[in-house]
Amino acid sequence: MADQAPAGLRRELGVWTAAAIVVGTVIGSGIFLVPKSMVEQVGSPYMVFLVWVVGGLLSLFGALSYAELGAAMPEAGGEYVYLREAYGPFWGYLYGWTQMWVAKSGAIATLATAFFYYLANFRPELEQVFYTIPVALGDGGGPLELRYGQFLAMVVILVLAVVNYFGVKVGGGVQVAVTALKILLILAIIVIGLGSATGTVANYQTGIPVAGGFSGFIAALVAALWAYDGWNNVTMAASEVRHPQRSLPRALVFGTLTVIVIYLLTNLAYFYVLPAADVGASNRVAAEMMRRILGETGAGAISLAAMISIFAALNGSILSGARVPYAMAYDGYFFRAVAHIHPRYRTPSMSILLLSGWASVLVLSGRYEQLFTYVIFASWIQYAMAAAAVIVLRKKRPDLRRPYRTIGYPVVPVLFVTGAAFVLVSTLRNSPRESLMGLALIAVGIPFYFVWKRKHLV
Repeated sequence: MADQAPAGLRRELGVWTAAAIVVGTVIGSGIFLVPKSMVEQVGSPYMVFLVWVVGGLLSLFGALSYAELGAAMPEAGGEYVYLREAYGPFWGYLYGWTQMWVAKSGAIATLATAFFYYLANFRPELEQVFYTIPVALGDGGGPLELRYGQFLAMVVILVLAVVNYFGVKVGGGVQVAVTALKILLILAIIVIGLGSATGTVANYQTGIPVAGGFSGFIAALVAALWAYDGWNNVTMAASEVRHPQRSLPRALVFGTLTVIVIYLLTNLAYFYVLPAADVGASNRVAAEMMRRILGETGAGAISLAAMISIFAALNGSILSGARVPYAMAYDGYFFRAVAHIHPRYRTPSMSILLLSGWASVLVLSGRYEQLFTYVIFASWIQYAMAAAAVIVLRKKRPDLRRPYRTIGYPVVPVLFVTGAAFVLVSTLRNSPRESLMGLALIAVGIPFYFVWKRKHLV
């Protein structure tokens, strides 16, 4: 029964497509930007590498935990299903509400806007303000400024929505192709960096003065975990993965390991060409490295690579994220129309259009980044609860068929939950206002839960 997708969804995603969703959604723009903040916290290349390894292992522990859950419950929605089964429908609903209105839609809006910012390196007019709305909805409570690039970002979202509307096989094919191109471009950057005559191994011995210590390490780890974020997305589309008992664990583990290797090699190239001080001084580390080697042509090539990387992450986010509101609606805890499956293409067509449409509105509003910041705290609570669901369901549902069991249980899920706790403490300490407001945003959805619950019971 587990190989049969519910409600007419088709299992058309193979293990390589599933792995491409993992790799493609994790590697966005973070690897081009994050090393700056990491070296500013820990001070030396060796410590940066250690942070990448620890962050990668924690992400791998999460993937191993989710692999058991995904293989046992290969349904649409991912964490929505795990939280529902472990803690009850209320917690699954809160996760789905968060994903639909803030987290996933905010991530899509952020990626699409980053795409237009990189394109603006070639077409600066995209950053031009063409209209100002005299309403306090802009940055810092100022007027809302509309840029041409925002409309381009909306078009990119809607084009990918249409691609995924016409079948999960189509969307999956795009994901494989763009992710493969992305990996090739990043590998080219690595080879160029490590083969450069301007580089030196002496750069690995450089450093900058920082406060460092345990707090610095945790702050850098938080930055690394943001760059690793997204490995869980493939579980949201588990109902369309072929042979999920085998394919999901393989995709999660292989995809996460691939990202870890790529991140380490990329940083190896960065620090071979740039000393720690230059990495810490550059907002776009990859572009600065390529500028040293190939001049402005090299820096422009990084913008192109970043755009392709972001495009793959955007497609993967739409493909996987649309399955969460669909799963809620299918269970009766969201608008019933969102559970509609297209009779020809067998996709959750209304959910794809709703999520993409709302993400486009967030792009236009200019408030998506703030919304996304608000929800980080609550999202990591849900990640921790989902990983802990492995332990909860072992006790609550001992009869549940588990084709894959988490390696290193219960240490592995406990370590991931511990890592999530560090992220939560750090986020709460550094952004207490945003963390509490994020919880408040999620709480707005609680009354709607009881409305849908009443209808569900009728």
